[in-house]
Amino acid sequence: MFTGIVEELGQVIECQPTSTGFDLSVSCKTVLENTQLGDSIAVNGVCLTVTQITDASFTAGLAPETRIRTNLDKLETDAPVNLERSVTPSTRMGGHFVQGHVDTTGVITNFKKDKDALWVTIEVPEDLMRYIVTKGYITLDGTSLTVVDTGRDWFNVTLVAYTQQHIVMPKKSIGEQVNVEVDVLGKYVERQILHQAQKQTQNQALHMKEKVNE
Repeated sequence: MFTGIVEELGQVIECQPTSTGFDLSVSCKTVLENTQLGDSIAVNGVCLTVTQITDASFTAGLAPETRIRTNLDKLETDAPVNLERSVTPSTRMGGHFVQGHVDTTGVITNFKKDKDALWVTIEVPEDLMRYIVTKGYITLDGTSLTVVDTGRDWFNVTLVAYTQQHIVMPKKSIGEQVNVEVDVLGKYVERQILHQAQKQTQNQALHMKEKVNE
C-alpha cells in the first residue's frame, strides 16, 4: 500500500529482458533507506518487489501482466521515474490509499499553463470513467492527484508549482502514456451494488416461481 506522495525521482539504469524474465534497474537514494530484499517500491505507480539492491540502486522484475497494463517496459535508460516506498504504521497519509495496481495507461492530450500551475488532460478508455469523478482521487504515475473536470473519455488535473518540481509528469510530452490507478473504493462500492442487485433479481425470480406453483 502507498499514499501517492512521491519521495524522489529515480533514474532508469536499464529496462530489458533477461534469461529468466524482464528486469528494471533504477538509480536512487532516498527509497533505499531501510529497504531490504523483498520490500515493495512503487515505480511510476507500479508496486514492484525489490530483487536486488546496492548502495545506489535497486532491481525489480516485471511480470507479463505488469508489462501489459503499464508503461514500464517502454522506459529508456536515464528516464526519470517517480519512486515511493510502501507505507508503514507510522507513515503520514498525505495522499490516499494507493495499491500500486495500475488499471490502464492513459495518454496525455494537453498541457496548459495557468500562472504557476499546470493543467494536464488525460485520455483513458471510456469504460474506466465510471470510477473517475470530479474532486475524487486519481493516481497518475504514482502521484496522488485530485480530478478537476471529466468528460466522456477524459479528465484533467492541475499541478501546483511544488508538485511540478518533484514528479515526472511535467517532463513528459503530449502523446506520452501515464499509468492510471483509480480509487479502489469506487470499485468496492460498485461490486456491492451489483451484488445486491443480483440478489434482489434472484429473490424476485424465486418469488414469482413460488407464486406460479401455488
